Amino acid sequence: MRFLLLSCFLTITFLHFGQKGEINISADSRMDILVKKQGTAVPPAVNPQIYGYRVQIYFESDKKLVNEMQIKFLEMMPKVDTYIEFNAPNYVLKVGDFRTMIEAEEVRDKALANFPTSFILKEYINLPRIDRD
Repeated sequence: MRFLLLSCFLTITFLHFGQKGEINISADSRMDILVKKQGTAVPPAVNPQIYGYRVQIYFESDKKLVNEMQIKFLEMMPKVDTYIEFNAPNYVLKVGDFRTMIEAEEVRDKALANFPTSFILKEYINLPRIDRD
């Protein structure tokens, strides 16, 4: 009986510890790219935006005319940033990154002679640039 128990115990032990195996993982090569991408730190936004004001001075369905108006405005006020957005079916010319309504009103008042349909919009703007003169 002892011999039988001992042989069963030794057989189970040898079978249990006698196994050697090898694991092969076959994965798509794109997984390495995804893991690398997900593991990288994301820098802060390049152009942080805040809530402020812009002046819409012109809109037209012909982009060429909008570009001409942009040049005309930049000749008047070269330090004010301009933005062209496409809102189907028109291109919209907006100017400025103003934190206060007063700043936007000053630019709109100067532009009214050449751009009579201009008005002020409240929207997200880029941080205004700081000119050191």
